[in-house]
Amino acid sequence: MPYMGLILLAVMVLTLIDVIRTDDARVRGLPKIAWVILVVIVPLVGALAWIAVGRPTADDVPRPDPQRGAFPEYERPGRHVAADPEADREFLEQVRARAEEQRRRAREQRAQEQEKNGEE
Repeated sequence: MPYMGLILLAVMVLTLIDVIRTDDARVRGLPKIAWVILVVIVPLVGALAWIAVGRPTADDVPRPDPQRGAFPEYERPGRHVAADPEADREFLEQVRARAEEQRRRAREQRAQEQEKNGEE
């Protein structure tokens, strides 16, 4: 029995970590802060009560639909196909022009910094 205090401390710490990391909306029975106070004031009883009453069950966890793929439709790689090839070309031209403008500004900024550093 000399390790009973250490075991009690470990149970309290692990239960506190579990209570704190659990989403507020999924906590059952009492508000989250009440569970924290209960576990700190009465560690063994609070920990057992948390496991029995407050902790979310596996039924509370949403499960992925087996009919759906690994990616939601809006995140599916390679999904985007241009409806209008001309619009796609215009978009690519805009992207290229913007990238070229950013490169030009970066070159100008570097040149200004080099001139500034050269003067000092």
